[in-house]
Amino acid sequence: MTEHNDNVLTLSELLLRAAAENPASDALVFPDTKQTYAELLANARRWAKAFIALGVQPKAHVGLLMTTQVEFVEAFFGAALIGAAIVPINARYVSAELAYIIENADIVTLVTTDKVADAVDFVARLNKAFPAIADNNDASQLTIPQAPMLNNIILTGSPTRQGYIGEDALEQLISKISDEDVEARTQSIQPTDLALILYTSGTTANPKGCMIQHRAIVSNSRALGRYRYKMTQIDRFWSPLPIFHIAGILPMIAVIDVGGAYLTIPHFEAGMALSMLEEEKATLTFPCFVTIMQDLIDHPNFVKTDLSRVRLMNSNLGVQPGTIKQAILKAMPQTIQVGTFGLTEASGTVCTSRLDDAEEIRTSRLGVPLRGWELKIIDAETGDECGIDQQGEICIRGMGQLSGYYKDPEKTAESIDPQGWVHTGDIGSLDENGQIMFHGRIKDMLKVGGENVAAAEIEAVLNTHEAVELAQIVGVPDRRYAEVPAAFVKLTSDRKASEKELIAYCEKKLARFKIPRYVRFVEDWPMSTSKIQKFKLKEQFVTELENQTKQRA
Repeated sequence: MTEHNDNVLTLSELLLRAAAENPASDALVFPDTKQTYAELLANARRWAKAFIALGVQPKAHVGLLMTTQVEFVEAFFGAALIGAAIVPINARYVSAELAYIIENADIVTLVTTDKVADAVDFVARLNKAFPAIADNNDASQLTIPQAPMLNNIILTGSPTRQGYIGEDALEQLISKISDEDVEARTQSIQPTDLALILYTSGTTANPKGCMIQHRAIVSNSRALGRYRYKMTQIDRFWSPLPIFHIAGILPMIAVIDVGGAYLTIPHFEAGMALSMLEEEKATLTFPCFVTIMQDLIDHPNFVKTDLSRVRLMNSNLGVQPGTIKQAILKAMPQTIQVGTFGLTEASGTVCTSRLDDAEEIRTSRLGVPLRGWELKIIDAETGDECGIDQQGEICIRGMGQLSGYYKDPEKTAESIDPQGWVHTGDIGSLDENGQIMFHGRIKDMLKVGGENVAAAEIEAVLNTHEAVELAQIVGVPDRRYAEVPAAFVKLTSDRKASEKELIAYCEKKLARFKIPRYVRFVEDWPMSTSKIQKFKLKEQFVTELENQTKQRA
């Protein structure tokens, strides 16, 4: 494996070096297309030229609203090459959520596409979020009152749409800019410059923008790939996770760092995934979440798929149901299974198993800190460090951590203490070997199939319904998604609403994974001295589910 210079700490330098050392090697592998490093760099430069031609300045913010596709990666690195900060946007967000993110993030240029399935219509969502788009005759300089910083929207796939810059116009823009113009921008980027703003749900009604510097994402990706997973340029790293998430971005950067291949799919479908794992000879895999793991082992082709080349799998068996753990260990005896703890605020992974840990440890715990991280478990009330196996709040500190929340100094101060420790709001413990285990969340959060969902965000939507006096959201168990939102609602005295009506109301305003699965109506709230006791609401619902299960049996 080629020796690497640890001073290379920007995304642009990472790609340039990989293309120089491995120009003909696979960089990106999708089910229907591949790109070498030379091709990826050339296409990223084209995007860089387009951004410059549109007036994107260094440190300005470029938004990416796309599913997992080649153009996302090209535009991602195109923005990186000119020193712009990249704002990946969850492709499942509905119009109201898009309007908030685009305005809050001060996005100046947005890249989107209509090259996806008919069910995904980004143009329709954007036009609903910003009706003024269709009123603009000059797509290169938009005027949108609700998003005054947004100058233009690039649309891949179509030659033109009213208010959008189509592919034909994009080619003309690219022709106006030289390679030297791009190189001048690249040379001015510093490791401490902002690379990413990644929005993640918190305990407030709206997502928070985690600011991640170049050195944070690059150093953490290296710590995971090169130093913990021992990856080299012959590795082929398969990830099914959405590329707009840190969980999709992290493995991509990690494998590019060593000149290997990043294998991914536009959307997760177990049959397609298994075929790709075998045909493309994946050596590392990153399925992580229970929904993906369950679908893989339930597929009829799972037992017939040759997975013998997979040397390492980030399977998180310590937090998976026993049936999944047993099926994976039986089917892949040659594979090193590892557990992981991480979060967006940490550029992804903080802890993961060591390759030489015993299998029992790797499949029952979530590992130890990566290079560059400090970690402690504290009593959330006293601040004292917890002892072995004592549960408390997980606090982390390292180069990979966020520099703050965008335009939110109050939330930044709440999260990062004066000594630089990030208070995660997650509950964890450390055993006698320093191995971490995750036990839940202090903050009022749900984890729906791997997606962070703030209860307050759903509550804020429900509370705008004319029949709702007050809504409270709790997470309830679900076989497929681990937990899903359940709404407890007190109606106003003069209005009525059904469960179906309130769910339909949320469907218009929230992404699918945030929509309450159940609605229950209450007359009175279980209270402490001053607060609604959500845990009692959850206990009530869990009891209901258990009784239903007994009756069916």
